[in-house]
Amino acid sequence: MIQFMACSYQDFGVRFLNEPVRSFQKVCTVKRRRRIDRSMIGEPTNFVHTAHVGSGDLFSGMNSAPAYHLILEGILILWIIRLLFSKTYKLQERSDLTLKEKEELIEEWQPEPLVPPVPKDHPALNYNIVSGPPTHIITVNGKECINFASFNFLGLLNNEKVKSAAQASLKKYGVGTCGPRGFYGTFDVHLELEERLAKFMRTEEAIIYSYGFATIASAIPAYSKRGDIVFVDEAACFAIQKGLQASRSNIKLFKHNDMADLERLLKEQETEDQKNPRKARVTRRFIVVEGLYMNTGDICPLPELIKLKYKYKVRIFLEESLSFGVLGEHGRGITEHFGINIDDIDLISANMENSLASIGGFCCGRSFIIDHQRLSGQGYCFSASLPPLLAAAAIEALNIMEDNPDIFQTLRAKCERIHKALQGISGLKVVGESFSPALHLQLEESCGSRENDVKLLKRVVDYCMNSGIALTQARYLEKEEKCLPPPSIRVVITVEQTEQELDKAASLLKEAAQSVLN
Repeated sequence: MIQFMACSYQDFGVRFLNEPVRSFQKVCTVKRRRRIDRSMIGEPTNFVHTAHVGSGDLFSGMNSAPAYHLILEGILILWIIRLLFSKTYKLQERSDLTLKEKEELIEEWQPEPLVPPVPKDHPALNYNIVSGPPTHIITVNGKECINFASFNFLGLLNNEKVKSAAQASLKKYGVGTCGPRGFYGTFDVHLELEERLAKFMRTEEAIIYSYGFATIASAIPAYSKRGDIVFVDEAACFAIQKGLQASRSNIKLFKHNDMADLERLLKEQETEDQKNPRKARVTRRFIVVEGLYMNTGDICPLPELIKLKYKYKVRIFLEESLSFGVLGEHGRGITEHFGINIDDIDLISANMENSLASIGGFCCGRSFIIDHQRLSGQGYCFSASLPPLLAAAAIEALNIMEDNPDIFQTLRAKCERIHKALQGISGLKVVGESFSPALHLQLEESCGSRENDVKLLKRVVDYCMNSGIALTQARYLEKEEKCLPPPSIRVVITVEQTEQELDKAASLLKEAAQSVLN
């Protein structure tokens, strides 16, 4: 059959009539070799070849195979043979312990403590007990003190109109909503508050969250995804850090308020984008900053950021929890403070726990940006919505802010007064802008370790507490902070504090520093 296929029909007929079978096979073999030679030099043929592999071909193939290939196959064959002929084994029978042995083991066993030993001077064991609401005057450990610790900038936490609005909402709607906004958790007061916030901030739309910390922590991963690039100030607050972590984006830190360092990073990224234009087209770039920084009290150089935004084609996310209700003629934040068009900012976020005497937070901006969060904002989609009574309280607080624009100038004047009074304290330095309602007092020189610095500042706080001034140290999760700020005492100013109380706090801090540090 093989030789028949290797010859043409004409050759087969002639050879079949004139020659025996053996000579016929030789002729076909010769022609087959000729056809193979022609096909190797490019001539077209219709030759079809099939053959049986004999033992000779097998050994010749083994001789031509690489040595490592033969060794590997040999090992596999030996392993298979071993598995086929190896004997099965039984698990060794273990003997049970006697009753006496069990009792001896129980007596020898010493359990480890559930909680490791804690020093007696640990802050968690020496906490202050505050009785009553955190208003202008609070009771700490049974002693009345002037409150310089709570973020109640506009003093609306104890406002009668705000409390009346919350009580009326409580009677109408009850305590909670029992569901997220997209699942039976939306009330008319939620929609009204969003409309009022958008109108107040002069943006197209706003969206509210039920928890202030979760606002920016949900907004960032709603837009920035894996592969995107985020340029963030190294002094960013912890909520921003958690949002960046959830986004899984590429994070690039620039020095605090250093626009030259930021531009350096932007230029480096521009160079990388030119190497791979296809990847650059699908990579989004963001800059995340704060209006007034929680950890430093410094203001963001927003005008310079706007220039970099349009120069390098990036988006800006602005966190305004400290600047909303503080900066600007009408309390609209840092954009009003610098006279910048709010449309130049892609997303503005702030919590309602500092100036609006409520709980929760909001984001505002263009309609398409806000609509995206309604489906992608984790805190919006998966958390129970803001209790209606808190939404009603925030609406009333907005009414007061709109009806009393002078309140912002009053707050600014008091901030500048205490900032000036705190200058020149021996051993302490003031960190933060003169108009920031949250200042930091840091040690001019460290004691050698962070632990010793914290203990020393705590002695200053305790000294003031015993004299009727309630202060607090800035607390951080040391193991989770990207750039851990130095230890500090935080001083918070509100419109409720009188000039005499501000002067008293400043003089008492000087006295405490002289007594403790020297």
